[in-house]
Amino acid sequence: MASQSQGIQQLLQAEKRAKDKLEEAKKRKNKRLRQAKEEATAEIDQYKLKRENDFRRIQTTIMGSQGNLATQIDEQTSQKIQAYSANYQTYKDKVLLELLNLINDVNPGLHVNFKYQV
Repeated sequence: MASQSQGIQQLLQAEKRAKDKLEEAKKRKNKRLRQAKEEATAEIDQYKLKRENDFRRIQTTIMGSQGNLATQIDEQTSQKIQAYSANYQTYKDKVLLELLNLINDVNPGLHVNFKYQV
């Protein structure tokens, strides 16, 4: 009977060691999964940052900076306003004179659509 109890004790100890090894393996596995997740997150962040920097660089080379665009638009607008003002001053008197001549030059006559009835 003593040998049977020793055999049972050995089996229980072997089972306990197996459980301990399983727990350690699970802990290592979880640790590796967390580490892999952290590394993947770091890689994703680096890739995202690189792509954003590339996008900004391409955007500035193609479109220029937004400040420059606003400045260029303001300059073009002021130039057009000055050109329109100069044209207005240049042709104002001439157009006014033509309008007054057309208004004052009245030729009385019958309208084209008028039908005289006897």
